[in-house]
Amino acid sequence: MGEPGSLVRGDRAGGRSWCLRRVGMNAEWLLLEDGDEVTVGRGFGVTYQLVSKICPLMISRNHCVLKQNAEGQWTIMDNKSLNGVWLNRERLEPLEVYSIHKGDHIQLGVPLENKENAEYEYEVIEEDWERIYPCLAPKNDHIIGKNKGLRTKRKFSLDELEGLGAEGPSNLKCKISKVSCEPGQPVKSSGKSEVASHPPEYLDPKLTSFEPSEKTTGAHVSPGPVEVVELQQKKQKKTSNPSASQSSLDLFRVTMSRILKLKTQMQEKQVAVLNVKKQTQEGNSKMIVKMEQELQDLQSQLCAEQAQQQARVEQLEKTFQEEEQHLQGLEKEQGEEDLKQQLAQALQEHQALMEELNRSKKDFEAILQAKNKELEQTKEEKEKVQAQKEEVLSHMNDVLENELQCIICSEYFIEAVTLNCAHSFCSYCINEWMKRKIECPICRKDIKSKTHSLVLDNCINKMVDNLSSEVKERRIVLIRERKAKRLS
Repeated sequence: MGEPGSLVRGDRAGGRSWCLRRVGMNAEWLLLEDGDEVTVGRGFGVTYQLVSKICPLMISRNHCVLKQNAEGQWTIMDNKSLNGVWLNRERLEPLEVYSIHKGDHIQLGVPLENKENAEYEYEVIEEDWERIYPCLAPKNDHIIGKNKGLRTKRKFSLDELEGLGAEGPSNLKCKISKVSCEPGQPVKSSGKSEVASHPPEYLDPKLTSFEPSEKTTGAHVSPGPVEVVELQQKKQKKTSNPSASQSSLDLFRVTMSRILKLKTQMQEKQVAVLNVKKQTQEGNSKMIVKMEQELQDLQSQLCAEQAQQQARVEQLEKTFQEEEQHLQGLEKEQGEEDLKQQLAQALQEHQALMEELNRSKKDFEAILQAKNKELEQTKEEKEKVQAQKEEVLSHMNDVLENELQCIICSEYFIEAVTLNCAHSFCSYCINEWMKRKIECPICRKDIKSKTHSLVLDNCINKMVDNLSSEVKERRIVLIRERKAKRLS
């Protein structure tokens, strides 16, 4: 990481600035300069270049854009990135502008497998310039300015090449992070004492790191985001690698084995150089110079192999892109055929459903006809029962009118009384009749005795209960009137 001191401006000293603070790190903060558009990605034409060492394709070439709107408010836009931009844990729609505020959480890409957080997570802050500028990440133009004399092609670190070789061709879709190779810097030696005083860090740090670093050993190389894995699974299912890709992969494997051998030889030479320096501080300097020269030769040879490997990887990437386009065409055709099959299946299901509905309709109509017949039969039976009931009631009325009516008042017997001649009358009626004549109104025999008939009274009362309410009310009124007359 370059020195951020070159970014300091005179008019910013003592002021406050907006930036994206890298979560969990006091470095690689992204400065948001007023009036400037800030672009972030892994490409060369962006403001801040982010190259992931775990999965290089996690960040797109031009991942997102941050700029101020007309009101001076900072905004963020997802520039059609593969793995997306997340604002406060919600994914942004591509090419849509969203306002950001102090304290907002911004995430670039998605967490890899078995990890809770993404590699690039930031928090929007506003701090004093003196506080943030030591932690700022160098801009992409500063990195390019420092590396003008170096190779422009992207190189691959040995650990990443080794990881790619172990994983196989399915992970070549993840590009390897850029590593500059400097074969033209020999290790100088000006005498015995000077050689003995060289510390190990004067050698190439990429070559002298015998102990595994935390970045290369602590984090397993993940196959990449979910989209890349699904695409490669589709490739493996639908198509086989063409002959050109297979030959390129064979060359890639051979080169990988050569690179690993060179790496092993280089490490052995480095160990030998360090052992000689530690054991003999006043030893033979020519032997040390010779071993360092061999180490430089191995380093140059390794850089040449890396350049060839880079060309092969680019060729493989081109081949994979062509295969991907071919796969997309096949998927489109397959999708149309699947849609036709689904439509035909849906039509068949619709026809089967209509046939089942017609059968159900016929069965329902048959059930309705049977129920109608049952209702008609029940109605006829009910009418017969009603007619029989009416006939019985009519017969009862005839019996009551003919046999249970008093001949004097033409009403049903009230407190029926039977004379010695066996004729019956109302008690009130016969008493009134006897005031004029003491003979039976029917047979004209002399009245010698009167007997109260409880049987007739009970029978008449029960029969009247089944008659209409008018008959009941008239009988009650008549009973009250006769009682009143008798008392008076």
